[in-house]
Amino acid sequence: MSSVLTDLFPHPIVQAPMAGGVSVPQLAAAVSDAGGLGFLAAGYKTADGMYQEIKQLRGLTSRPFGVNLFLPQPETADPAAVDVYAHQLAGEASWYETGLGDPDSGRDDGYDAKLAVLLDNPVPVVSFHFGVPARAVIDSLHRVGTLTFVTATTAEEARAVERAGADVVIAQGVEAGGHQGTHRDRPETDGSGIGLLSLVAQVRESVGIPVVAAGGIMRGGQIAAVCAAGASAAQLGTAFVAAHESGAHALHKQALTNPLYARTELTRAFTGRPARALVNRFLREHGPYAPAAYPEVHHLTAPLRKAAAQAGDAQGLALWAGQGHRMARELPAGQLVEVLVAELAAARTALSAGGAR
Repeated sequence: MSSVLTDLFPHPIVQAPMAGGVSVPQLAAAVSDAGGLGFLAAGYKTADGMYQEIKQLRGLTSRPFGVNLFLPQPETADPAAVDVYAHQLAGEASWYETGLGDPDSGRDDGYDAKLAVLLDNPVPVVSFHFGVPARAVIDSLHRVGTLTFVTATTAEEARAVERAGADVVIAQGVEAGGHQGTHRDRPETDGSGIGLLSLVAQVRESVGIPVVAAGGIMRGGQIAAVCAAGASAAQLGTAFVAAHESGAHALHKQALTNPLYARTELTRAFTGRPARALVNRFLREHGPYAPAAYPEVHHLTAPLRKAAAQAGDAQGLALWAGQGHRMARELPAGQLVEVLVAELAAARTALSAGGAR
């Protein structure tokens, strides 16, 4: 790994920050204690909610960890399209006996307030999703000793990350579960994402900062592959959803390996932005009609998803998952890191032996 990263965590394993309650302090602590880099997800939380989780995590581990922020999104949604989608969801609201959420509940996810907390109470790493923070933001975090990671889904985006002064670029392939971290939401590019190995190679040739590879990684052999392609470490999300410490709903954990959910798709059905999830009833019925409207659609569907969880109905949940979901292992997070490290070592030994012939 790059020395920028080895000073933080000895093993090239980053636990992806998964918003919505998955990346709880217990999960991040277990990963960090095992030698990886655990992450909290500040998305959809208040600034105080984020601060309380940071305090809790600090009480669980003395190891470095990270906090992820969503960047505020420009107002590009068509209000008429959001209204039409709300009408289409009326049947869901009736079925779950709940109302729809207010699509105008807020756009910035408390970004400025969260930054203020992180500047007053610095953490080792802050990462950003859905764009590139201003150079002044990155500089201010550097001044308090915080390293900055930023997601990119193309080589062009990776160059923008480097120009902004970030320390690390997270190269996110189209295989990744949850939201694609595209810097601009362009409906015309839906379905045109780049596979991880191709992306890592392109990004590695485009920037001089360390690269962390993300997207569908579930085994140590895959970590070896992305490192051979030029990455310094791998970020795994879906692999940790099933971990004992994960805050994911039990139905979500079970669905990862349930034959009923045979595949994933990128969909706007739940949030209005492309995100990869297991194909269930809600995705099939509403995905084709969901507008490009984030976070409006997220706010609109939030009560439906909450009601589905309370009803124990996985067909109404956003079952975020990467393409490797069937390889999920229900293990304590620390043990999963140990297994991944052993698999990585075995893969590297096999590669070295093959090269020596």
